[in-house]
Amino acid sequence: MSTAARNRRFIGAHTINNGGVHMAVRRAGRGGMTAVQVFTAVPKYYNDKMSVRPERAERFRKEVAASGIDPKMILVHAPYVLSVATPDDEKWARASGGLTKELERSSDLGCGSVCFHPGSAGDDTPANAAKRIARAITAALRAVKSDTRLLVENTAGAGRTMGRTAAEVGEILSHVPKMLRARTGYGLDTCHLFSSGYDIRESRAAFTGILDEFEEAAGEAPSFFHLNDSAGELGSNRDRHVLIGEGALGTDPFKWLLTDARSEGIPLVLETPQQNYEVADDDDSPDPYDLRMMKLLSSL
Repeated sequence: MSTAARNRRFIGAHTINNGGVHMAVRRAGRGGMTAVQVFTAVPKYYNDKMSVRPERAERFRKEVAASGIDPKMILVHAPYVLSVATPDDEKWARASGGLTKELERSSDLGCGSVCFHPGSAGDDTPANAAKRIARAITAALRAVKSDTRLLVENTAGAGRTMGRTAAEVGEILSHVPKMLRARTGYGLDTCHLFSSGYDIRESRAAFTGILDEFEEAAGEAPSFFHLNDSAGELGSNRDRHVLIGEGALGTDPFKWLLTDARSEGIPLVLETPQQNYEVADDDDSPDPYDLRMMKLLSSL
């Protein structure tokens, strides 16, 4: 990536994939987006046996080229059920297999990165859970040789979920072998930060300090941001996204983020509600809510 590209801000949304994952990219391109997030498979299943057919991969890559979106700015969200923090050996094995398969699918499609929720430690310690998460990351990276990165997403902190704090994110990544470390990292969701107790709306200085805390703990800056307002209050542990400006966060944290150098050269992705979830398979128009949010962000 050129210096000019690194200094740009790449903003998009998790667009609807009705009609196929390539249609999600087309809708993003039609909406003027420079980043996009997609699912490669239904997110409520492990998908640990599912591969990408060559013709599907070719169709996707052609759509990416036509959209003008840099493949590095395509973020895949792994299935929600892949709890690689679990102490249950059987469930861990299947979740780990699903994470590896997701990395394989995303690599076949030529996507820049995959993000995933680490899952719950259950009745075990966070320290042991961090090692299990890192073990799943390591297994996936060793099995799939590609430039697609595998990124931990911070969580809203409900129950025993891992990744709610900078320290937990840093500990997870510390257990990944050094030779593989460049292929992994983390990203931050604004709703999750707030819901897990980080008051990113307090002031610009507080917001910057929170990003500093994560960067220090992980040894690097975030590799993506999810741009979501929060339906829940500070520390509520509720993972409920709402349109920016219509929740507890307001617009200031997003303004501060877009003027922080750590938002340059990485995907900045809206995961806010859609107006039309039942868009026809052949309808490539971008969602009106996404267009409204893109316009809002460009005005900050």
